[in-house]
Amino acid sequence: SVNPYRGCNHACAYCFARPSHEYLSWGAGTDFDTKLLVKRDAARLLRAHFEKPSWSGGLLMFSGVTDCYQPTEASLRLTRACLEVCAEYRNPVAIITKAPLIERDLDVLLELHRNASVSVAISVPIWDQALARALEPGVATPKRRIQTIEKLAAAGLNVSVMVAPIIPGVSDEGMAEVLEAARDAGATSAGYVLLRLPGAVKDVFEARVRAALPLRADKILHRVRETRGGALYDSRYGVRGRGEGPYAQMINQVFH
Repeated sequence: SVNPYRGCNHACAYCFARPSHEYLSWGAGTDFDTKLLVKRDAARLLRAHFEKPSWSGGLLMFSGVTDCYQPTEASLRLTRACLEVCAEYRNPVAIITKAPLIERDLDVLLELHRNASVSVAISVPIWDQALARALEPGVATPKRRIQTIEKLAAAGLNVSVMVAPIIPGVSDEGMAEVLEAARDAGATSAGYVLLRLPGAVKDVFEARVRAALPLRADKILHRVRETRGGALYDSRYGVRGRGEGPYAQMINQVFH
C-alpha cells in the first residue's frame, strides 16, 4: 500500500487506523484528526522503488491506513504525484476513498485505465446525512459521494461501493439505499466490513457516539456488542471483519 499521509482530517470516529498514530507518540483521538504526518517525498521514493530490480509490478493500494484524498491533498497533491509515477511505470492501482477530490485526478486515472489497470472503491457507510455528519464530520455528504461514483463510472472506470464500516444500529438501516443509489450511479460491485474498534478506537468511538448521538448511544453500543460476543471488539482473523451472532448474520443477509 501507498500512504502519503498518516492521520486524517476526515475525523471519522470509527476509523480502525487511529491506533497507528500511537506509534508516532501521538494520540488516537484529536491528534489523529489534526496532527498529520505528511510524506513529501512519497513520489520520489515510489519511483526509486519501481526502479529496483526486485519490483515485479504488483498491485498498489491507495491507501491502506488513511484516506489518500483527505482535504490536505487538495493543496499538497502528493497522491496525484504518486499516481503520475504509477501511470508512467504502468503499474496497476486500486484506490479506496471517501472524497470527491478524486474527481480532480480523472485524467491520470484514465491513463492508468488505458495502460495498466485501476479500480476505485468509494466508501459510503451511512446514508442518513445527519448521522453521517455526526460520525464522519470531515467527509462529503453520502449523496455527494454517490455523484463521484457516477462521474467516475461514466468516464469508463471500474467503480465499486464499500458500505464500510457497517455500524450496527446506524448504517445497517440505510444499507439498501446506499447499494441502490450506487448501482444506479454505475457501480458494478459492492463490499462491506463490520465496524472494527481495535485499541483506543473503542474509547474514541464511544465518546463521539455519546456526545453526538446521546439518544441512540446505548442502542448502538448494544448492537455492536451483539456482533462481538458481548465485547466492543473481537480481533480474531476471519471474525473481525464480519462479526458473529444473529445480528451479524442478519447484516450479511441484508447486504447480499
